[in-house]
Amino acid sequence: MPDLLAQLRAAGAEIGLNLVAAVPASRYDAHAAEPYQARRIRPSARSIIVIANGGRAFWTAFLEHCATHPGWRDRAHPLDDFTRHAVEQRLMPLAADAQPVYPFISHGPTLNFMQLGISAGLAGPSLLGVVINPTYGPWIAFRAALLLDTDLDSAAPEPFDPCPRCTVRTCMPACPIGAITPAGWDIPKCLTHRVEVEADCAPRCHARAACVIAPDQRYSEDELAYHQERALGAMRPYYARTRR
Repeated sequence: MPDLLAQLRAAGAEIGLNLVAAVPASRYDAHAAEPYQARRIRPSARSIIVIANGGRAFWTAFLEHCATHPGWRDRAHPLDDFTRHAVEQRLMPLAADAQPVYPFISHGPTLNFMQLGISAGLAGPSLLGVVINPTYGPWIAFRAALLLDTDLDSAAPEPFDPCPRCTVRTCMPACPIGAITPAGWDIPKCLTHRVEVEADCAPRCHARAACVIAPDQRYSEDELAYHQERALGAMRPYYARTRR
């Protein structure tokens, strides 16, 4: 099984899925809320492989795929579709008995991918509401998980918890509405501002862009705008239901 992890890492790295780790399902389930536990999806699962990307490489692979597949960028969810294509064409043949789970599938039970990343040692919590990786900073995204019926553990390093030690905290003044505080991300304040004053944060999250960890790994401008637009699209109906 360690060979499987090495094979998945090598195959994933070719398309920018450069963060791959394994965690026992029991370790993850012990920290996940009951609706998001792995046993609800696959009771026989004994380990979980989490697949993520850090930096710009996955976006570059996506753009290359779009260039060779006319019309792909016009899909309703082109990056999510590319993620499934990449995982199922490149990685699943190496782990044929695994069950894939994606963070962007809205129907049925799923996993808490941020908790999964923390449990696997890929990232730590932050004031920004996203997790942070030691190498890629806040510029990571979880793309998929594979549930396996065999034991696998990538021996996670010591927990990474950068914000308590950060003294400059440039993320706080960078937020135009002050939604980043020592207590963390003020979701209602951020949500209201994003929906009501869209142009202010349309191209990027200013607080995330101001993080002092791995600024050289920041997403490109077009990727930042893509994610912000998608996030805003999800925020609007939620805002309409809960804030008015």
